Amino acid sequence: MARVTVEDCIDKIPNRYDLVLVAAQRAKDISAGSPICVDRDNDKNSVVALREISENRVSIEDLQKSLVMGLQKYVEVEEPEEEEVEILSAEKELADIDEQFSSDMITDEDLNNSMQIHGDDDDDALDLDADAADFDLDDDTDFGDAGFDDTDDLD
Repeated sequence: MARVTVEDCIDKIPNRYDLVLVAAQRAKDISAGSPICVDRDNDKNSVVALREISENRVSIEDLQKSLVMGLQKYVEVEEPEEEEVEILSAEKELADIDEQFSSDMITDEDLNNSMQIHGDDDDDALDLDADAADFDLDDDTDFGDAGFDDTDDLD
């Protein structure tokens, strides 16, 4: 059985060092249990990885991404800044307050109905403007309160 060498894969990945790194990553994946795409033929994982690369059976870009992710010690996670966290928490509080008051709100129709005076028929309905015109505040009419004399206190 012919062995695959680095020269057989140079046309796929021109840089030999990149090729070796990618082939080593694929060999590690195979060791970890990844299914192989070619017949094993009693070859070691590194030879199987080179054969897969030479026959275009694996995605080289995916192997390169996997290699980079495997070599990273610290993966930078983009966290929101302090101001954004404060804004988000304030928005949440306002939404909670709004929700609390929206359930307690009186509709305009209920408000209008509660402020109107309803009578049984139109003759009994009160006309507040007409009733106010009937009163003359300058009139010294005795309202029947014998114990109250409003003229004594003015002297």
